[in-house]
Amino acid sequence: MSVNTAVDPALPIFALADCNSFYASCERVFRPDLASTPIVVLSNNDGCVIARSYDAKPFVKMGAPYFQIKDTLRRHGIVAFSSNYALYGQLSERVMTIIESMVCDSEIYSIDEIFCTLTGMPGDLTEFGRKIRAKVLKHTGIPVGVGIAHTKTLAKLANHTAKRLQSQTGGVVDLCDPFKRDWVLRNTAVEEVWGIGRRMSAHMQALGIRTAMDLATADPVLLGRKFSVVLEKTIRELAGTSCLALEDAAPSKQEICCSRMFGVRLETIEPIKEAVATYVQRASEKLRAQHSLCKKIRVSIRTGMFNPDEARYANGVLVELPYPTNDVRLITKAATQAVERLFRPGFRYSKAEVLLMDLRQPGEFTDDLFAHTQPAAADKVMNVLDEINNRWGRGTLRAAAVPAAPAWAMRRELMSQSYTTRLDQLWTVNAN
Repeated sequence: MSVNTAVDPALPIFALADCNSFYASCERVFRPDLASTPIVVLSNNDGCVIARSYDAKPFVKMGAPYFQIKDTLRRHGIVAFSSNYALYGQLSERVMTIIESMVCDSEIYSIDEIFCTLTGMPGDLTEFGRKIRAKVLKHTGIPVGVGIAHTKTLAKLANHTAKRLQSQTGGVVDLCDPFKRDWVLRNTAVEEVWGIGRRMSAHMQALGIRTAMDLATADPVLLGRKFSVVLEKTIRELAGTSCLALEDAAPSKQEICCSRMFGVRLETIEPIKEAVATYVQRASEKLRAQHSLCKKIRVSIRTGMFNPDEARYANGVLVELPYPTNDVRLITKAATQAVERLFRPGFRYSKAEVLLMDLRQPGEFTDDLFAHTQPAAADKVMNVLDEINNRWGRGTLRAAAVPAAPAWAMRRELMSQSYTTRLDQLWTVNAN
């Protein structure tokens, strides 16, 4: 069975460019000697696998604890890296800038994905997709796959097919052709469809919906009533009706969280305060970046929860700030005082979390006429703080409670150099 086989030239056309094994590809950019070597990237504190190159996937499962797979990595010649988020962020920005320069409109969907509109673009769209791949690879060293279709959901599916069958597709798949679209729908499992997770996939299987084509030809209204309007839109998009437009800008976050495991267990209060102050600094940077103010914060600390030989403790406290603010000094003071309320001696703490809550734009808080507001002087100080750190690097100027090189910092024993953000770690080329 085919869905909407007639091709309307007025239909919108979307493209999704997605970097292949992005974290692993970033590590290979400055290590050409690893071009044919399997790579995995580890989570904070070198805990578990969060990214794998294609040639590492047959041997390592996503989420596998690093300490359990060291022998497997050694046996198969797989190289492990600690996560280097500064490097990944820099390369992501370069990739997105290149692609944005080639299209009229775009939406950055994640650190390694960008939707573009190709509506009205003349010429062979598959060839244009190859030009995107070639330009990004030439200027960044990052390989990308490109999926093209009349809806964002189909473009996502086309991109998945482009990478799954890269040797046949060359990394570009155009599903504007109804024949190609139907072939992909018939040969794609329903769990591979964008937005169909493991739980929803189980429901679909129970209804006899096993492929993307089964879902595309299902009744969208009936399944929408049974599950959600999101599923209804997914079905319509698979059938060729565009329901999701490009977003001009990502909506402001309603909550901002900064949470990290410590590199070592902490038994005294002072280093925990330092950690919380450090997390407040990062969270407040994000808060000011979206031009928001915060009225409440939640601070929590806990011990390790999986060692039967260690005493367990976890607790959190909600703190109301005196007025809506993005002043890191005020938030830090409130957060470190909260740690004093939470800390209990005799435990070995492994993690802290700072959650900024009740976020709104300036002018959206409706307090009474005599309520305190953030002083204008604080706005000026925060602007200077951000300008200095944006120019000279994060942490150049920071609160006194934030140490430069804390002993409790998360472990990154396998981290690559900061090739793009530190002058003393620039890439060097051997003339020999």
